[in-house]
Amino acid sequence: MPRTIENIKSILGTSTLPGLGPTRRPEALPLNKILKDIDDLLATTKLSENNSEKIRSASLLWHDHLAESHEISQGLHDADGSFLHAIMHRREPDYPNAKYWFNRAGDHPSYQEIHKCVGAISSSTNLLGKSINWNAIEMVDAVSGADSSSEEYSLLQQVQQIEFEVLIKRFCK
Repeated sequence: MPRTIENIKSILGTSTLPGLGPTRRPEALPLNKILKDIDDLLATTKLSENNSEKIRSASLLWHDHLAESHEISQGLHDADGSFLHAIMHRREPDYPNAKYWFNRAGDHPSYQEIHKCVGAISSSTNLLGKSINWNAIEMVDAVSGADSSSEEYSLLQQVQQIEFEVLIKRFCK
């Protein structure tokens, strides 16, 4: 479903990346607009209801509607739902709860691809470790200590974008 992925990416297209915290960006779409855009897009796909809900939750999270994303993700009872739930809590910030939900996600099928993509943008980050898989707990720790005016913060925003891109690709299967 490459066209579906591209359409979703266009909805997620903003001039800035979401912050690592709960701050709403001026260019994030208002709730009614993002819900309408996602509903219109999903009506043209053959995605399962479960994957449609995951895309809805991710889109809301991308556009800084944390509470609305949370309402959906806590009803998704699989590793993907736990991953989305964890990102929401990481942004809240509620770092212990984020770690809990990343642990619930287990060895998520997206971790290897996230690890590879993060390595392509920066080999200097200690988020990669020696493992071949992504370590979401180390990401939570990095986010919790990042200064919003630092280069590290910008890099972590790019890493968060990679998480979203890999998950969206997964949800479109």
